Amino acid sequence: MSREQAAALAGSGKLKELWSRIGFVLAAFVVYRIGTHIPVPGVDPIAISALFEQNRGSILDVLNMFSGGALSRLSVMALGVMPYISASIIMQMLTAVEPRMKQIKAEGEAGRRKIQKWTKYAAVVLATFQAIGVASTVQAQSANGVPVTLITGMQFTIICVLALVAGTMFLVWLGEQITERGIGNGMSLIIFAGIVAGLPSAIGGTIELANSGEFQPLFVVFLLVAVVAVTAFVVFVERGQRRLTVNYARQQRGNKVMQAPSSYFPLKMNMAGVIPPIFASSIILFPASLVGFFGNESATGVAGVLRDISTKMQPGELLYTALYIGMILFFAFFYTALTFDPKEIAENLKKQGAFVPGIRPGQQTARYIDGVVSKLTLVGAIYLAIVCLLPELLIVNYNVPFYFGGTSLLIIVVVIMDLMGQVQSHLMSQQYESLMKKTNLTGKSGSGRKRRR
Repeated sequence: MSREQAAALAGSGKLKELWSRIGFVLAAFVVYRIGTHIPVPGVDPIAISALFEQNRGSILDVLNMFSGGALSRLSVMALGVMPYISASIIMQMLTAVEPRMKQIKAEGEAGRRKIQKWTKYAAVVLATFQAIGVASTVQAQSANGVPVTLITGMQFTIICVLALVAGTMFLVWLGEQITERGIGNGMSLIIFAGIVAGLPSAIGGTIELANSGEFQPLFVVFLLVAVVAVTAFVVFVERGQRRLTVNYARQQRGNKVMQAPSSYFPLKMNMAGVIPPIFASSIILFPASLVGFFGNESATGVAGVLRDISTKMQPGELLYTALYIGMILFFAFFYTALTFDPKEIAENLKKQGAFVPGIRPGQQTARYIDGVVSKLTLVGAIYLAIVCLLPELLIVNYNVPFYFGGTSLLIIVVVIMDLMGQVQSHLMSQQYESLMKKTNLTGKSGSGRKRRR
């Protein structure tokens, strides 16, 4: 955008609207961060902090990362938006396989609102279930001989469940407000804000480890280069496209037959975006957290088996790695199948008189596009697995802060790229709108001059 165009937009008040949307997002972030520091009533914050310090390096770090540090303080927003994400996964699966849900989805905006309402109800149920588990577990914990809770029994359970469920649903509402009144996807931005909020402490911890001699200066430089390399790799792949050439039928204008220009249909290498790692994390963390509720060091029988499973579900373990890779592959194909329909694309191309060279329009075009998308999705899923798992080797083997993990970097980079794209789209739409209005006003003034003459 040139300086003249930016000045025209600023003069017409269009940039003011964009800044107001960005300001709303920042204000929502402030509200979210304040909420992460409000502890559940009846909890000793110092004891909770000591308890999480004792369990550092476990799967609790993953949960704490997605909650923006709220879990380590057991705040009212400790569950984050993960119950809502898990409910969204369930509803999307039902929409894909259940005929009644498919029919409701086909109703358009009314069907979307109905499914969204059911998703919120499911999120309340899942959040309640998780909150009961958290309340039951916390009451049995102590740090350095000091009980974590100041009150116990049913009274604390009720208070804790109400606070955690209310905090989760408030975040869901806040995410919807960001999507509607701000810019970008609200749920993704909330997760993004939680991860970014932990980066300063992670950087400070790395510097402290380097000063203490636990990290060598060369290793710190290597860590910085690795972060930059992963970021560049993510940007490169996310911007990568497979362009399918599309030709249009010849058009007859008068006595002349004109050849329509060729175009292309872009297909992203990673069409699912950051959704598969988030979905995979939420699915793995939910049963893993439940297993942790029932397994303890002195447990025997079924509880002992659950404890062993909980141990194997820690980051770096073979079972965790295998399940994580499998979940990423599954959700990459599943989410792409939900959001991209090759038959619909082929039908639209046929209606427009377009075709892929060498491929017959209709069913053959749909099969061809489906084959290309399947190959791209496989490559994209492998890329996601590599980006999410390789940096975690540094975390497990060298005790690097968890915020430098591949999943967190992937979420940060993809959300920022999506946000930048939406800002550019907003500016371009406002620019075209202002140009159209200027053209209409010029036409009216011209016609007025003609009438006066």
